[in-house]
Amino acid sequence: MLLDSNLIIYACQPQYGALRSLIAREAPYVSVISKVETLGYHDLGENEQRFLEAFFDAAEVLSVSGSAITAAIRLRQKRRMSLGNALIAGTALSHGLSLATHNTEDFAWIEELEVIDPLTNKS
Repeated sequence: MLLDSNLIIYACQPQYGALRSLIAREAPYVSVISKVETLGYHDLGENEQRFLEAFFDAAEVLSVSGSAITAAIRLRQKRRMSLGNALIAGTALSHGLSLATHNTEDFAWIEELEVIDPLTNKS
């Protein structure tokens, strides 16, 4: 499973203990794009910064490979989507991983990608 940036952000918040437990149990992969998106947020608080740094130190962070780039290009040729989402989806596809996200509607159209929302238990 590849964890999308939005779930990493939710996991920083105290009310999402169940999500943190899932992450600890499943040890999902994360994309280097999510690292940039979350740690690069301009209004990141000190506590969130520490949480995220510890999270990424412990997580298996996947680089953007050539095959992920090829998949992202193919996706953007089919439909308008942000560069970050295309690279995250491309990374999941190139590694044969499902994508865990709360923004399922952004990825639902990608037939070959299994998209799950652990906050609502939807696939």
